[in-house]
Amino acid sequence: MSNGTVIVTGASRGIGRGIAMELAAAGYDLALVARSAEPLEELAAQLGGQNKVLACPGDIGDFDQVMGIVARVQEEMGAIHGLVNNAGITRDGLIMRMSPENWRAPIDVNLGGTFSFTRAVTPLMMRQRSGRIVNITSVIGITGNAGQANYAASKAGIIALTKSVAKELGGRGVTCNAVAPGFISTDMTADLPEKVRTEMLGRIPLKRFGEVEDVARVVKFLLSSDAAYLTGQTLVVDGGMIA
Repeated sequence: MSNGTVIVTGASRGIGRGIAMELAAAGYDLALVARSAEPLEELAAQLGGQNKVLACPGDIGDFDQVMGIVARVQEEMGAIHGLVNNAGITRDGLIMRMSPENWRAPIDVNLGGTFSFTRAVTPLMMRQRSGRIVNITSVIGITGNAGQANYAASKAGIIALTKSVAKELGGRGVTCNAVAPGFISTDMTADLPEKVRTEMLGRIPLKRFGEVEDVARVVKFLLSSDAAYLTGQTLVVDGGMIA
């Protein structure tokens, strides 16, 4: 039996893919969202066994597309138990050289996409008087980082959005929490120079980089009944890097 339907954005690779795989193994039905259809279809075919898995390609920066995706998920899969806002992009560069377009892109996708999906599921979760919203932010949204002012601002905004949504929806049984990963081994971080990787490793008390499973298990916990009295919080998953 299904534990409920969960929407996962940015599900085609990296942390989002790991979250989808963890939730499928835990018995959730899934609606997988990303811009590209092909990797979503491949993942849906891989995970679609006893659980129902729906591939929903689309642009999370487009509010109308987001509303359409959520309507489709509700029509085809019924009640929506959870939402994991994971999709995000970077446009790194020093502030003195950053174009307005590169400033806006992470804000529109990372923060704007999180708003759009949260806005879309809110009426549904309020009516059913239950729901779990989990937003993937970053330790960079807490500490800031040179060359990532745009990304840091978007992720800090997600933390503030999480706290506000938790206050608005708590009375209807809907929780909203955030997860802030540190240095996680993905295809994106694999491309960093070895000097940067060595420097980052030296800042982590647990002396290893995180794996996508480390983040996915925390997300699974926040979606579960074990986290029923937890809302408005940001759980940092970074091996102690910013402790």
